[in-house]
Amino acid sequence: MSEKREIDRIAAAALAEDGRLDLTTALSVPARTRGAGVIEYRSGGVLAGTAYADAVARACGCTVEWTGAEGSTLEPGSTVGVVQGDLGDILRAERPMLNLLQRASGIATTTRAFVAAVQGTRCRILHTRKTAPGLRSLDITGVLAGGGWPHRADLAHEVMIKDNHWRALALDGGSVSDALAQARKRGVTALYVEVESMVQLEQACAAGATRLLVDNQPPETVREWGRRARELAPGIEIEATGGITLANVRAYAEAGADFISIGALTHSVRAADLAIEVRL
Repeated sequence: MSEKREIDRIAAAALAEDGRLDLTTALSVPARTRGAGVIEYRSGGVLAGTAYADAVARACGCTVEWTGAEGSTLEPGSTVGVVQGDLGDILRAERPMLNLLQRASGIATTTRAFVAAVQGTRCRILHTRKTAPGLRSLDITGVLAGGGWPHRADLAHEVMIKDNHWRALALDGGSVSDALAQARKRGVTALYVEVESMVQLEQACAAGATRLLVDNQPPETVREWGRRARELAPGIEIEATGGITLANVRAYAEAGADFISIGALTHSVRAADLAIEVRL
């Protein structure tokens, strides 16, 4: 699905949740009353999700003139845009627009804090697939707006062998080497393997993994395993994940992680505070 179609799908779903009729507006707002809605970023932070808000506005017959740029950091109380159209249409669009902006901007603001914490290192902050069902593209948009980098967005394009896959391979005598060889025959170049021991690390390197995921290990282990992996497979990437917070993320970056993936960016979102104030 194209990016625009996915944005339009999410906007349509957000509007559909409110039903076909805004009964309160129909009973209280005169038809064809023009208005404008000022979008205020009350909490301040990184702005994200503007394309999704545009899609909601467009579906309601409104337009948005943005004064804040996607990915920009804004002070509390900043005006980020103005919605224009018939007042009834603005009120119809208001809550779905804000829901999407608040979620995406909250994700972006949290991501920006992690990116700042590893500044000066080579480490990049990644999202995971721990996203809200049906909102993955919105959640990833928030991470990217905050300065994070893309990880796999679905299961169809990269191989990622994790603990349960190791167990499944062992059931019929298969190996990581066999699995990665089959992936290469299919033209897959992103060959990621999660390792839980030095034995698994050595097997993954021998099999031709392009990236090792080191899950729920302290920075000292990331440093040690990363050093050994690069001896065995120069150029291999190291990704740290699991239990990583703002308090310890820099330690993992300084331990040599090329990437740090953080599920909390999207599964524990603290929504930004945005509001629309209507002017007639």
